[in-house]
Amino acid sequence: MANFKIFFFSSCILLLMFIIPSCLSYNVVSFGARGDGRTDSTAPFLRAWMSACSSTRPSNVYVPRGTYVIRPVTFTGPCRSRIEFRIDGTIVAPTDYNVIGGSSFWILFYKVSRLSVYGGTIDARGHSFWSCRRSGHSCPSGARSITFLWCNNVLLSGLKSLNSQIMNMAIDFSSHVRVEKVRIRAPSGSPNTDGIHVENSRDVTITDSIIQTGDDCISIGPGSMNMWIQKIGCGPGHGISIGSLANSLNEAGVQNITVANSVFTKTQNGVRVKSWARPSDGYARTLMFRNLVMRNVGYPILVDQNYCPDNNCPHQNSGVKVSEVTYKNIKGTSSTQEAIKLDCSKTNPCSGITLQDIKLSFVDYRLKRPALTYCKNAHGTHRGTVNPNSCF
Repeated sequence: MANFKIFFFSSCILLLMFIIPSCLSYNVVSFGARGDGRTDSTAPFLRAWMSACSSTRPSNVYVPRGTYVIRPVTFTGPCRSRIEFRIDGTIVAPTDYNVIGGSSFWILFYKVSRLSVYGGTIDARGHSFWSCRRSGHSCPSGARSITFLWCNNVLLSGLKSLNSQIMNMAIDFSSHVRVEKVRIRAPSGSPNTDGIHVENSRDVTITDSIIQTGDDCISIGPGSMNMWIQKIGCGPGHGISIGSLANSLNEAGVQNITVANSVFTKTQNGVRVKSWARPSDGYARTLMFRNLVMRNVGYPILVDQNYCPDNNCPHQNSGVKVSEVTYKNIKGTSSTQEAIKLDCSKTNPCSGITLQDIKLSFVDYRLKRPALTYCKNAHGTHRGTVNPNSCF
């Protein structure tokens, strides 16, 4: 009887192999791409994409080993069936930063559903662009390296993004997106090189990734809902931030965000909620930060509702309502004496803040000063041991 079951199961697998059509593969080299690091392969990439996207069967765009130069490119949907974009090689931007710098996007997936992007490396070669910005000369606005705009049911796995001009990865107006096992790297002094930016999107998971940038490792903008972030190695960079919010009066809120089981190393901030001090009907609520390790991090726990990085401050009160925020099991060292800083709005005080099982010490090898908690217009409770002492 057991042998019959095994035979029946094996026969079913063989039958399915003949019944289910195989995935069609479209190799960019077959469409004229050259992996020599010099030839412009934008048009062959687009031709391969259009062929795959128009297929009625599940299809695959394949980028074999080699180095492929592409200009700004938009891979447009909707596609007729499930599509996979598999990269075994390296995709690089042209050496002249103006070629992609004048576009908001370098690699854009637009209105694509049931998409999987696997492996490989993309390198935007941002060094000369950053030099231009630091020099104060007239520079283009810069391009995001890879963006998913109005996309649904997306998996991004194993990609390495290097030297983005500005944001490395962006998810906007999209849903059911999973980002896993990515590696993002840009120098700590590179301006505005966020690792992953999410805005106006829901049901986004980011996990098992290492992010080293000159700005936020992950930034979460207005309209973001139902996000799960875990197992992130963040640093250098500015930490993981919700905001900046209050960019406009009529702004979508942020809610149901979890950041868990992650390590921050020498970042400018830890987990941060930031909003401009001006009117807004936005909000940030139901936020959970738990099981986090801080290693020599500035402001490991920070709510900043007087955000003003360029000294051109609104000098008003933030209209963003921050509520139901939990910080649980956060341990390590702070490079600022204020390890916990809750600087909330005078007209919209923070409420429902919970501090639980916090152990943060101040790294000051000269004076050995204790870590401090700063609270302004913040209301909440504490549970367990909280060090530095809770202000609630």
